[in-house]
Amino acid sequence: MKFVVERDALVDAVNWVSKSISNRPITTALLGIVIDVADEITLSGSDLETSAKAKFKADISQKGKVLVPGKLLAEISRSLPAKPVTFNLEGSRVLVTAGSAKFTLPTLPLVEYPTLPELPSASGSLNSDLFATAVNQVAIAAGKDDSLPTLTGVFVEINKNQITLAATDRYRLAVRELTWSAQDANIETTSLLRARTLADAAKSLISTSQVTIALAPANTNEKLVGFISEGKTMTSRVLDGSFPPFRHLLPTESTADAVIEVAPFLDSVRRVALVTDKTVPLRLNFSNNSLQLEAGSGDEAQASERLDINYKGEDINIAFNPTFLTDGLTAINTAFVHITFTGAYLLMPMRYSS
Repeated sequence: MKFVVERDALVDAVNWVSKSISNRPITTALLGIVIDVADEITLSGSDLETSAKAKFKADISQKGKVLVPGKLLAEISRSLPAKPVTFNLEGSRVLVTAGSAKFTLPTLPLVEYPTLPELPSASGSLNSDLFATAVNQVAIAAGKDDSLPTLTGVFVEINKNQITLAATDRYRLAVRELTWSAQDANIETTSLLRARTLADAAKSLISTSQVTIALAPANTNEKLVGFISEGKTMTSRVLDGSFPPFRHLLPTESTADAVIEVAPFLDSVRRVALVTDKTVPLRLNFSNNSLQLEAGSGDEAQASERLDINYKGEDINIAFNPTFLTDGLTAINTAFVHITFTGAYLLMPMRYSS
């Protein structure tokens, strides 16, 4: 096996594939990245739940296939100088050279590497930036507790040309709707995908133009979802279980609403929250086109700040977890936020004593 590739193409491919490598694999082979040199180069990595492949062109002198330590390959690739990179298999080791930099990689037993699942047929496509933005806005609300696996996922509902993404950790809920170009104009299906996997895929696809989503048919034993974009593919097994009903939590009527510029609001939240922690709420008082932010009481550290806002409705006093509020304001990615209320404690389950 011997080939020469441009450094940036190598780094891009290795970074994509290395996201699917397990940190605690059940076999040593799963620590590796497969380098398959045929008419083009294909890199593969997997933790048995998620599998990724990346293809790129290279100047190929000799074909072959080898398994090398994945994390080490990723670190070496990123550290190489901006020069053409030569890979050359010499016995049981791979020599990597770029300019005057030289590395020798050990190989792992290729025979122990599992057969990766086949990518399902394409179901539809959408703009990569739109997909990445939507995923980031929703995945922030997914749970981190692996003892509740259903809540660590992002619920994906496809109804013809509309996709709905939703996630919750029981304390907050994020929902985003967007349109896509479906292969089957009448497609209707749902999946529950790992939030971390979906977020990693979306982040890595930002530099591409389109992402294709591939869903396995409902009648197959292999419950998979796939993502395809410009030589990169990823498959991930869906989570078992049912996502809790959420649409009834999104009210259609309100008794008060506020329009607030996000940047100064976010700055104020961060400043006032300096005297709080995750167990102490941030108090927000809405009235007369103003918002008063307060935290702390008694002999504890205290902070307050006032903002001019556009507000209509009854006076509202409400308490928020400051981390959740900051996450939400950061995720919406707009200049202004529109907040609606049906009551003082509908959205955030943190009460406070006056």
